[in-house]
Amino acid sequence: MIINYNVSALIASNALFHNDKQLSESIGKLTSGYKINHAKDNPSGLAMAKRMNAQIQCMKVADDSTNDGINIIKTADGVLGELQDMLQRMNELSIKAANGTNTEDDRETIQREITQLKSEVTRIADATQFNGRNLLDGTFDYRTYTTVGGATDPKVEVSYYSDEMRSGKYTIAMPQANYNASGNRLENITAGAPVTVTDADGQVIPDMIVKSYDGDIIKIANDKGQEIDVKADRNIAAGELVEVDLTGICAMSIQVGANEGQLLDVRIPRISLSTLGIYNTNVTKERDPAAVAAGQLNSQQASQMAIAEVKNAIHEISNIRSRLGAYQNRMEHTDSNLNSTGENMTASYSRLMDLDMAEEMTNYSTLQVLTQAGISILSQANERPAQALQLLQN
Repeated sequence: MIINYNVSALIASNALFHNDKQLSESIGKLTSGYKINHAKDNPSGLAMAKRMNAQIQCMKVADDSTNDGINIIKTADGVLGELQDMLQRMNELSIKAANGTNTEDDRETIQREITQLKSEVTRIADATQFNGRNLLDGTFDYRTYTTVGGATDPKVEVSYYSDEMRSGKYTIAMPQANYNASGNRLENITAGAPVTVTDADGQVIPDMIVKSYDGDIIKIANDKGQEIDVKADRNIAAGELVEVDLTGICAMSIQVGANEGQLLDVRIPRISLSTLGIYNTNVTKERDPAAVAAGQLNSQQASQMAIAEVKNAIHEISNIRSRLGAYQNRMEHTDSNLNSTGENMTASYSRLMDLDMAEEMTNYSTLQVLTQAGISILSQANERPAQALQLLQN
């Protein structure tokens, strides 16, 4: 029997320390519900879990962003649907006005309703907002930069270009366009006149013509869907060169993913009487008094022209709504994919981090028994040196 070194007590103490340490860790796991509470628990597992959790949280934000984009599209589509109903009413009125049985007074009565509808189209287009931002004034369309003769001219700009026009720089040899005496709309433009549009490589875009013009908008397009609309607030000389840079940069990009660059550009073009081609729509002789005076136009002919213009406007709205519907479908699929991916990643994160409570409770009970046994054994081991005194006393 030795008394200087109580090895039994040291062994019991070390075992008790080890068991108590494991018991504390088990208590920490049981109270948190995680099997990784510190980096030392599982260094590589913690790194994977934290990276995965960051991705999950970012996908939740991207999902919210995608749903905001869907709501914007729904808002714009709802408004455009209402505008389309109003245009359909204008179409019905134009057809009614084209009937030869109508008098001038009848057509003027019809025109008053058309004028009110046109005013409401303008009001709705100007007033429609989402989160304080105007939806239909062109601020959500692609950004473009326009120069005339090498200098910036705020009175000449591109108001719209179709998806079929590749991003890049173009030079347009403009047709002659002058404002009328009242200064409220362009005239003296030859519809169907060829327009030379040249790209940055010097290649001429084929078959570009003046498709139509209305108000301050000149629509230049071909039958392949390539279109550039020029908005002019001043007279344009024949052959005047307008240089445009179609950036392809959208004013509204929806973040649809958790990583950099996962964006969806959404185009909502400017909606106005001019862009729809109904700025000058009129079923009476007031449409063009000079033409009426010259015997070139009567009210019935004006009504026929109004029918064509309103139908084109309805077609334009339909095209825009079709594009918005495609955006919405794409974002809804994106939203579904984000939810599915998030669900799978959450399951993986759970396997890395979540504690099996039943298994850990069994481990906790074992450690608790071992700790209590260790305390008892250590107490007995500490009493052994005292037994040597009994030998000395004897």
